Amino acid sequence: MKLPLTLLALSLALAGCASIPPDTQQLPQQDLASAQLAAGIHLASEGWPAAQWWRQFQDPQLDQLIGQALSASPGLDVANARIGSALSVFDVQHADRGPRVDVNANANRQRYSGNGLMPAPIGGNYYNEVTVGVQAHYDLDWWGKHKAQIAAALGEINARRAEYAMAEQMLAAEIARRYFSMQSGWARMDNLHALVKLQQMLVIDKEKRIANGLGVSDEHLSAQTRLSLLQQQIALLETQIVTEREALRALLGADGTALATLQPKVAQALPHALPGKLGMELLARRPDLQAARWRVQASMSRIEAAQASFYPDIDLGASFGLDAIRLGKLLESGSRTLFIGPALSLPLFDSGRLQAQLNGARSERNALIADYNQNVFNVVRDVAQAGAKVQGVENQLRLQQENLRASEKQLRNANARLKQGLADRATQLSAEMTVRGQVDLGMQLQNQRQNAEINLNVALGGGYRGSSDFAANASTSSTAQQ
Repeated sequence: MKLPLTLLALSLALAGCASIPPDTQQLPQQDLASAQLAAGIHLASEGWPAAQWWRQFQDPQLDQLIGQALSASPGLDVANARIGSALSVFDVQHADRGPRVDVNANANRQRYSGNGLMPAPIGGNYYNEVTVGVQAHYDLDWWGKHKAQIAAALGEINARRAEYAMAEQMLAAEIARRYFSMQSGWARMDNLHALVKLQQMLVIDKEKRIANGLGVSDEHLSAQTRLSLLQQQIALLETQIVTEREALRALLGADGTALATLQPKVAQALPHALPGKLGMELLARRPDLQAARWRVQASMSRIEAAQASFYPDIDLGASFGLDAIRLGKLLESGSRTLFIGPALSLPLFDSGRLQAQLNGARSERNALIADYNQNVFNVVRDVAQAGAKVQGVENQLRLQQENLRASEKQLRNANARLKQGLADRATQLSAEMTVRGQVDLGMQLQNQRQNAEINLNVALGGGYRGSSDFAANASTSSTAQQ
């Protein structure tokens, strides 16, 4: 009769403990398949950014700098430390899932009360008690609480790894930007020095014309002003080059001699190999979006763990040891103690703690889903803006090339007229300076195109390959760890 009553009491307790409040406020998660670019943003052919996308620039110096930074940059230390922290949490959760064996030993001297429960000769006397025992515990995890905690910890590890990959992409992109800015500065510096020489020749020509009564002072002053502006541009460009060099050195975490061997290099024209449309396969390559989605998955596992806390906790325990009131009798067979059996813990009344924990986990999930949904739109925005920038710069470059060809034609005509005595030296110098000005503009646009290419590669995930089936992988990894 006792067993049916016990089972009935257990069933009633279980029914009372499993009253989990319904989840009525879960936010919908953004579907990646619905994320598309606007119709006016046209990328080129189908394809994906390479994992080492910077190699498309075909610059060994850049490859070496980025490789050096990715292997030993102080900027990645924080992201790496966060991965280590997440791994430690995972190890703790996985260890809690397994059995535990403890060895306990204690010795004490105690006087028993002469007026207590213990009669004489124990009562009123001192006795030594020595205990040595081995205890084993194993949580059966019937409701999957530990499994859910392990899955949540694993999701955080994957999120941290995705963040590390994003940090690598951002570091490589920043190094590429600074490097190309230096290269553009060096190229522009040579061109500006040539412009200064032409302007100085034009100033001298104006002086000669004034001396011969063929010019006016206003023309000479105007030429002097343009010369001063060119010299000011050179001074600003020198400062910019030094600034970019120091920024690059800081990114590398290197000393003052680290960039001494860098040499000027002509920028390469790059063919596009980027996707014509967005979709789940592409957006899943964004490391920051991967991290946001992994955190959503981890929060859902934490909700499962919080729900499991509403159910009875069943712990299987066993203990074997020795206990005696005299040390000389400790090893005798009569001193043996033995215990084995389950332990049941039922949450009957906790002042709402379990419900508060569950509500907190659900609120965290909603916040992470909202963050993920916003990240999806941010990714589409980043790709659209980067794609539009590439298109815009290419259009500007096309127009600049047309203007350069027209300026070169004017220069050829000016040279021909100068030889025939139909034009003066000032006209020829002005035409040559116009060509140099178009060359300088082209260099600036080339640098803008390089930056736009870098931004587009990063916006498209930079070739990062992360798992898209988050739940399946979390379950598989968790099972493998068990």
